[in-house]
Amino acid sequence: MRTQLLCALVCIMFLSVLAVNAQAAVTTASTKHVVDTMTPDERVNTTVYKTANKAVCYITTITPSEDQFFRVVPSKGEGSGCILTSDGYILTNYHVVKDAKFVNVTFWDGSILPAHVTGVDPDYDMAVLKVDPVRKVLSVSQLGDSSKLEVGRRVFVIGNPFGFDRTMTQGIISMIGRSITSVGGRVIKGVIQTDAAVNPGNSGGPLLNTRGEMIGLTTAIYSRLNEANAQWGGIGLAIPINTVKRIFPELIAHHRVIRPDIGIKSVRPIKMANIEGILVMAVVPDGPAAAAGIVGIKVRLIQNGPFTIQNIDADNADIIVKIDNTSVRSADDLLSYIEGKKAGQVVTLTVFRDGKLQKIPLKLSSGN
Repeated sequence: MRTQLLCALVCIMFLSVLAVNAQAAVTTASTKHVVDTMTPDERVNTTVYKTANKAVCYITTITPSEDQFFRVVPSKGEGSGCILTSDGYILTNYHVVKDAKFVNVTFWDGSILPAHVTGVDPDYDMAVLKVDPVRKVLSVSQLGDSSKLEVGRRVFVIGNPFGFDRTMTQGIISMIGRSITSVGGRVIKGVIQTDAAVNPGNSGGPLLNTRGEMIGLTTAIYSRLNEANAQWGGIGLAIPINTVKRIFPELIAHHRVIRPDIGIKSVRPIKMANIEGILVMAVVPDGPAAAAGIVGIKVRLIQNGPFTIQNIDADNADIIVKIDNTSVRSADDLLSYIEGKKAGQVVTLTVFRDGKLQKIPLKLSSGN
């Protein structure tokens, strides 16, 4: 009898061990199954978000404006920003903070710090903010290389569309080398087009590659609606990060971008039977162009009784057709070439004057 009881106990213990092992195997298999449900693409998505999310911030602004009764009332705005240095320099779009009286920055952990605008470049729609981290460790964006981008590569946008903070969307690079007109009226070239969803509030946030590196500054969307009602229609636009790398240090060091100046106030594209270029409308008195002898149009005032008539003489104005060996067909052609130079450098203008082409050396000065 005792032997039978002993055998029964051994059997029960053996079955219990089997049950525990079976349960452990089921648990392990179940856990493994849960992990394996994440696809490779999903792993990339989550890794990008974990890598870049903490370096993106939410920007809110208060700008004074007048109502219909000419009373000053606060107007609120919002956008996104990219933390680029650990000591508190943040990049955003100029149009996000333009005319703002107060700027606040909300970080990934919900903490809020006041910021001040330390540098702006309206021509490229960029602005730099500064916050005092006060013992706060800031995550910094990892910067990529926009010179190696290709159409079809996957990209991500992180920002605060319509105030929905820390939102990530994804898409592809739809085209590279686009051109847009900035708030300052300057044509920005080399712009990245993407179909990743971009809406109001995304401005100033990062465009990211699959490694979580910032390859562009989200700056605009294309919409047929007016700016107040604009929303994503499949075309988002970002300034290339290599352009940001060139401008950002100047906005910290000088609070603006010091560009070389040619001293020409205005030009107009012109095309004739034998020549194509830009007609010089006006030059800056005592500027580089005037010193080099570049001639603009002449405006003569003729008094006819009580009336003053303007007589515009463009016959003797210079037509610029080349700068060095680069053809010039628009004001942007001229400005884009000059921007690659430095103050003090000499360029050669090929101008059409008195029925023939002439080469005129010109020494660039320091702009603004």
